[in-house]
Amino acid sequence: MIKQKIALLFDDKKGNLKGDKFVEYFISWLIIINMIAIILESYKGINTSYFLYFNILEIFSIIVFSIEYLLRIWISDLIYPDISPTKARVKYITSFMGVVDLISILPFFLPYFIKIDLRILRTLRLFRLLRLLKLNRYFKSLSVIKNVIVKTKSEILVTVFMVFILLILASTLMYNIEKNAQPEAFKNIGQAMWWAVATLTTVGYGDIYPVTGLGKILSAFIALLGIGIVALPTGIISSAYIEEIRELRTKKEVCNCPHCGKEIID
Repeated sequence: MIKQKIALLFDDKKGNLKGDKFVEYFISWLIIINMIAIILESYKGINTSYFLYFNILEIFSIIVFSIEYLLRIWISDLIYPDISPTKARVKYITSFMGVVDLISILPFFLPYFIKIDLRILRTLRLFRLLRLLKLNRYFKSLSVIKNVIVKTKSEILVTVFMVFILLILASTLMYNIEKNAQPEAFKNIGQAMWWAVATLTTVGYGDIYPVTGLGKILSAFIALLGIGIVALPTGIISSAYIEEIRELRTKKEVCNCPHCGKEIID
């Protein structure tokens, strides 16, 4: 049945047809070419000279991504066989990747249904960048990163909350210390927060900095504290990533069964 063959082409867990890799590579390269085109369009000279080619690429991409989106809706009942066809289609449409698929093509079609200001339309065209997220389906390494983030989300949220608290405390203290010495540089806590972000992340842009002795001491303390606290999420993600890779290596095996021929992990 054609529908079942198409479902196998688009279902990463079951797909093992000859055309599976072709579809995977074709869509992946089309997404990458789209990203390159977006970058090149920002160069006025290139955009003027190759405007027609950029439009042709955009129309071709919209056709391909629209067909892919409609096909995925059509085969949803085979991808999610445990629920009713209607619920299966709703599940795909409302899923993260379903929303990404829709938003990546929606800005092209909206002007045909709704009268939109050109400035808003230009902004909506930025949603084309979301096509990059579609690569998550076709690059297994991106799935590993997603799994790592899902596993460590609680720890990351805790560290982000700690950084946020430190950011508020540092900017409030610095504002009260420096507001009289530098009323223009530290007009309010919001402006002091910019200094706190630059200091905590050890970027140190230098456009706003303390001039009082107490302010310099606080700045040095916050900078040293920032090296440890802001680096915590990196350490958490790194250790979880290594653990994930280690788990994948221990599960590395290939099923040689002629009926499935499925590779569990490469």
